[in-house]
Amino acid sequence: MDSMLFNFTAIVAGFALLIWSADFFVTGASATARNLGVSPLIIGLTIVGFGTSAPEMLVASIAAYGGNPGLAVGNAIGSNITNIALVLGATAVIVPLTVHSSILKREYPLLIIATLLAIVLMAVDNSLGIIDGILMMLLLFVLMAWIVRQALQQRGCSNDTMEADPLISEFEEEIPADMPMRKALSLLFIGIILLLVSSKLLVWGAINVATAYGVSDLIIGLTIVAIGTSLPELAASIMSARKGEHDIALGNVIGSNVFNTLGVLGIAALIKPAELTAGVLSRDLPLMVTLTVIMFIMAFGRRGAGQITRIEGSILLLIFITYEVVLYFSATA
Repeated sequence: MDSMLFNFTAIVAGFALLIWSADFFVTGASATARNLGVSPLIIGLTIVGFGTSAPEMLVASIAAYGGNPGLAVGNAIGSNITNIALVLGATAVIVPLTVHSSILKREYPLLIIATLLAIVLMAVDNSLGIIDGILMMLLLFVLMAWIVRQALQQRGCSNDTMEADPLISEFEEEIPADMPMRKALSLLFIGIILLLVSSKLLVWGAINVATAYGVSDLIIGLTIVAIGTSLPELAASIMSARKGEHDIALGNVIGSNVFNTLGVLGIAALIKPAELTAGVLSRDLPLMVTLTVIMFIMAFGRRGAGQITRIEGSILLLIFITYEVVLYFSATA
């Protein structure tokens, strides 16, 4: 009993440190980049997206290196499901979202491309291998280069005749503009150290709990770990929505899911190639794809500005709760 209490304490402490360290990392990295002259739009579309997925990447790396690739795969897929169903759903219930950004509408197909590639690579041989990891990481770099190029073109057009995309002004307001470089680098360094410590603590506690209860590391990755590593996105999206920055709230989810699909799965495949656990192709990936399509219909399927209403947010939350119940019965069957 004492050891189990210690394991759960480690998980809770890991989650708390993870949220704190992710915020330090994103703030420090964003301020450093802005001090170096990088535009807020590029920072928001790349560095912030990478930063909010940093917990998943480190957790996946540590889990795969420790011989638990199922936890890494579950974390990546589970985080994507959680980001759409829980993060976007809860945010829309609290503050109904209105989406105006054309940038996000152009960025969304990148998520579809990333999702389709991941499905094809995993479905071919029911595994994640080194070649799969290389292809995923290559596509991630290509997509990031495309995003940067589009952001530069968008900034040029906005400076001339075209009306500025609302996402640009939202990033301008959110990303620190006057933070001293020494403070920015300090936050970045502290964030990296705390991310490493919290990820290690979280993975250690999660694996011990899974072993003690006889639950697969995939299920633990899809549930406890996925929810925990998605907490930074939940906090960021709700905070952005309450400030009226609805496009950032949706952009956080789209960007994070791109990094999760290619970066997290790619890193796990490179570190520890492994066969997929039963249920990934038949249960988890289909739901991830379905939610990705639902998100597009809700956010961009209308004429004019897209909207995610409280009712639609409630539907997403209901899907998330149902999925968690299904996973519970799968674990206890």
